[in-house]
Parts: sequence; structure tokens; C-alpha cells
Amino acid sequence: MRYLEAADHADIYVPHTYPEQIVDLGEIRMNYAVAGDPALPAMLLIPAQTESWWGYEEAMRLLADRYQVYAVDLRGQGRSTWTPGRYSVDIFGGDLVRFIDRVIKRPVVVCGLSSGGVIAAWLSAFAAPGQVHAAVYEDAPLFASQAGPAVGHSIRQGVGPMFRLWHKWLGPQWSIGDFAGMQQAMGREIPGWMLDALRRMAPAGTGGAPAAPPQDLREYDPEWGDAFVSGRATINCDHETMLRHVKVPVLFTHHFHHVDPDTGNVLGALTDLQVGRVRQLIEATGNSFTYRPFPEMPHSLHGYDPATYVATVTEWAGSLAGTSALAGRGS
Repeated sequence: MRYLEAADHADIYVPHTYPEQIVDLGEIRMNYAVAGDPALPAMLLIPAQTESWWGYEEAMRLLADRYQVYAVDLRGQGRSTWTPGRYSVDIFGGDLVRFIDRVIKRPVVVCGLSSGGVIAAWLSAFAAPGQVHAAVYEDAPLFASQAGPAVGHSIRQGVGPMFRLWHKWLGPQWSIGDFAGMQQAMGREIPGWMLDALRRMAPAGTGGAPAAPPQDLREYDPEWGDAFVSGRATINCDHETMLRHVKVPVLFTHHFHHVDPDTGNVLGALTDLQVGRVRQLIEATGNSFTYRPFPEMPHSLHGYDPATYVATVTEWAGSLAGTSALAGRGS
């Protein structure tokens, strides 16, 4: 199956505040936007599943006086190349190693939400030497996005049914596109407790019942979610092994999470047990692990409350030893 470029679905896009740029990384063309002065330290923002770069738009504005901020569309999202059969954490991470090398060209603080936070963890472990200063894992489903995790529940015991729903009714690369049918099926195929929890995780997002596909979902290849639920996306990226190789200080923010008392299934990025294991593994490497709980916060702190997100990230970066290259001007 051939790869899909932005021109193949150009009618879905809308304009945004920051100009968009494309870089050819070899296998894919990656779309991105930049804010801030090149003289400032660099920060790379990695979106969540279904989130294009512009989910960070307001956070970028608030960060731009301290950092030169780069926000990307991962492959299979937004204007970046969609690559059927080629979605995995290792592949996403490799794309960003090349992006840092070819576009940013200096060390960065990497920040990612949800699966973007898992990719930030991958970069904090496996990026080229000197590429990454520090990493922010924003409500990242470490262990919980695996089909067979070493610790705690799997993706199939959490948000997996929603990803399956998208894949079934919208199809890989939106090849089916039955959004109305998906909405009608939601009450049959998604448990009520999960729908309620999804509304708390994403109050204005796809957990509700919009009349038309939200813009971020329109820009997303539903094969992404199926790759995670099936285990293909993480088959060569065991999270326990990955976290044993982390090489930089880490900030972890943990948001709303809920255990269904009847089934034991979990909605939210990950459980307290899983966060505890993340902490153990990172601290065992000799790197610092800073935990910031936001138990009532939706999944996207940077989207729902960008001021709190920026304050949390910049205060943490400023607290690290020898941080002139981390904290940014004005810290």
C-alpha cells in the first residue's frame, strides 16, 4: 500500500496561528511549526494520539519567550505522511531523532502527551548522545499502552475499546469513514462507565457525541490506535527495558484516572502502581524523577490549562542543576 501525503487529503486541513513547514526525513515528510527566537534553548513538543501539532498552539505562545519551541505532526497525523503498516514507538522515535538532527540541530527538552509522552520516554532513553537535555512525560501511558505490560493493566483493559471503535467504523486511513455509524454504535460497543470517564479525560474531545468529526480526529489515521491495541506498536519496545535506559531528568504529570469497580478496568493514562514502577526504574538509572499529580485534570493539561502546563514545566526545568540551557531566558 502506498504512503499518503497531505495532498491526498488536502481538503481536511484548516489554517492556524503559526506557519507550517515540511521537512523530508527520508521515509516520511514531517509537518511542524516553530515559535520563539532561535537564540533561546530548544523544546520539542510531541502530540498525543489524535492530536496534531496545533493542539499545543496556546502553550507555544506562552513558552515562546523562554524557548524556541518546535511542535510536530507525527507520521499518521496531520499533514505528515501517513504510512500504512508502519506505526510503532520505535519508528516514531527514529523519526524524531532525525528531526532533531536535521531541523533543531541542538539539544532539546522533549515534552510529550499520552503516546507522545511514551515517545518522549523513548527519546530520553534511546536518542543519539547529547540530543536530549531533559524530558516531560505528560500523562504518559507507560506500561498501560502495551498489550502485555510487565506491570498493571494493559491497553485492552483501558482505552483500547475506543481505539477499536475508531478503527472499525472509520477504517485505516479513513477508508470507511462512517462517523454517523460510529456515533450510533458507541452506546453498544463502549461501556457506559468508560464513556463517562472519557468525558472527564477529554471534556471537549471525542469522548462526547459531536455531530461531525472533530478536526483533530479528521487529521488522524485510525490505524494508529489499532497498532497499539493489537500490540504491533510496542512489540519491539518493552517499557520496562526502555525505562532502564533513561539518561536524563524526568518530569511526570499524572491526571484523572478511574478504576471501574465492576470490571477492574481502568480509564486514564495509567494507574498509581504503574507510575510507581516508572519512578523506580528511572531513579535506578541515577536520574531524577519529579512527580506532579493533577487528579482532576483532563488528559491534556497543555490543552485544557496551558498556563498551568507552562508554569509546571518551566518551574521544573528551572529547578534542575546547571539549567541555563534548560530553563530558558527569564526563568
